[in-house]
Amino acid sequence: MELEGLHHVTAVTGNASMNVAFYTKVLGMRLVKRTVNQDDVSAYHLFYADAEGRPGTEITFFDWPHIGPNVPGTGMITAIRLRVHDRETLEWWSGWLRGFGVQPGKLEERDGVCVLPFQDPEGQHLELVEDGGLPGGIPWRESRVPPERAIKGLHSVALTVDSLLPTERTLVDIMGFRKKGEYTLQEAPSRKVYVYETGPGGPGAEVHVEERPEMPSGRLGIGGVHHVAFRTPNDEEHRRWRNRVASEGLGVTPIIDRFYFKSIYFREPEGVLFEIATDGPGFAADEELDHLGEKLSLPPFLEPYREQIEAGLRPIDPSPYFNQ
Repeated sequence: MELEGLHHVTAVTGNASMNVAFYTKVLGMRLVKRTVNQDDVSAYHLFYADAEGRPGTEITFFDWPHIGPNVPGTGMITAIRLRVHDRETLEWWSGWLRGFGVQPGKLEERDGVCVLPFQDPEGQHLELVEDGGLPGGIPWRESRVPPERAIKGLHSVALTVDSLLPTERTLVDIMGFRKKGEYTLQEAPSRKVYVYETGPGGPGAEVHVEERPEMPSGRLGIGGVHHVAFRTPNDEEHRRWRNRVASEGLGVTPIIDRFYFKSIYFREPEGVLFEIATDGPGFAADEELDHLGEKLSLPPFLEPYREQIEAGLRPIDPSPYFNQ
């Protein structure tokens, strides 16, 4: 039993309209599902991915405008890393982002690959990473980004923790990750980042962890990351994963049917929220592939409440934003 890599990463926005505009118009990702947070139906849950919404290509957002700004610190996911083809593509992205008023950082070498850091309009820390031309997601044909420059999926996530060992034990001893190695940061050579991989390893299957005991605990808000989800292929393995996590004494939820996939959630000892999610049934379960994300989709158990739910949501209008 082995996790296959990253499934999705879920972050927080305070402006759903601007969020849709940035991730579709600027980053060229497809809005593949427009639904609600099933635990808070007053909030949108927006899913961006490749053309088919495949696991491993997804960034999702809860729309919580009243939560306040994110406060970085330990016990948090501190960067979402997305993969693209090569260094030349990163140089193209640097110019593309500047054309929309986004000021990326300098190209950096990290763990032997080239990285372009930047932030979305709400301060979400993102990084584009070259993947050496490995196969990736299917480009969305309506994207403004040329197919050869398209974001190909998730590369990795960066965690910041107070103490490395509890997180390492969770990843390696419980979740079956392998410790791949370590590297130092160009801007802070005294700081080490430890790399863990699962499944095939490499892009799409890595977690990077930095130990920062001098930092205070973080607080989730707009521009922060809520959780990271890892892939498992079917219901049987999903049940086995829940049993394993529970047997190790971590507080894990029951299996939750999210309709598009099934989930379990637990916090590793340093406070980062992990999810393990099934690959299917996927976003085409209630919409045709050519029309994903065009209207509000609700799972069957929420459909009887559609009128009340829609009345409590602000309309999404990306048209005022990022019209290059």
